[in-house]
Amino acid sequence: MGTWDVGPFDNDTAADFCGDLDEVAAGEREGLVRGALTRVIDTVDYHEAPESEEAVAAAALVAAQCPGGEPADPVYGPEELLPDLTGLRDLARQALGRVMTEPSDLMELWAEPSGASWRANVRQLQNVLLPQPPGEQFSLI
Repeated sequence: MGTWDVGPFDNDTAADFCGDLDEVAAGEREGLVRGALTRVIDTVDYHEAPESEEAVAAAALVAAQCPGGEPADPVYGPEELLPDLTGLRDLARQALGRVMTEPSDLMELWAEPSGASWRANVRQLQNVLLPQPPGEQFSLI
């Protein structure tokens, strides 16, 4: 596992996934993000770390377009413009929930006390992806 930090784009798999997004036609980018999320959601048994790393990166891209979301990593995130991914918010939240539920190779890899920052980052993404209450969706200011 080529991982250098705890962020959603801080591993080789996520960087490759973002590179793949840059290489496909603009109309195919949402499908690539959706596919990364649904692969993890649809996995009933143990799933390997690479699928989870892609799903975390995909969820981070969705969260980046939501209020309170952090921008994608300027170095390892996609360089090309992404379509509106906010319609994938629920899928992204489900995928992160699956990544954080055993049996999960990625959870095992981050199970040590040193993984607390990674788990906190994933929980932050989950919070950003929560639906907003109706009164807080738009501001007239």
